Amino acid sequence: MIVTTTPSVEGRQIISYHGIAVGEEILGYDNLGRSPYGISYKPMIDKARKVALGQMQDSARAMGATAVVGVNLDYRMIKDHVVVLASGTAVTLG
Repeated sequence: MIVTTTPSVEGRQIISYHGIAVGEEILGYDNLGRSPYGISYKPMIDKARKVALGQMQDSARAMGATAVVGVNLDYRMIKDHVVVLASGTAVTLG
């Protein structure tokens, strides 16, 4: 499946739109490996992003899409959790 932040795919025509595909992953501080010893959060954030993108692609496939365009990644702190959201427009390419 093609996944892109651009609104179209060069050389391909969008023949149908299916809706917004989304994915999310929520990590609590315990899941982040928070430590007073300076352990990096990056590996856990990377994993959360991959999970969110995978869920978004699964959502798009369930709609019958062959690509997701206009993908946006959003990272939020909600109390003691990090939320990674992935969203984009599920489309079928010609």
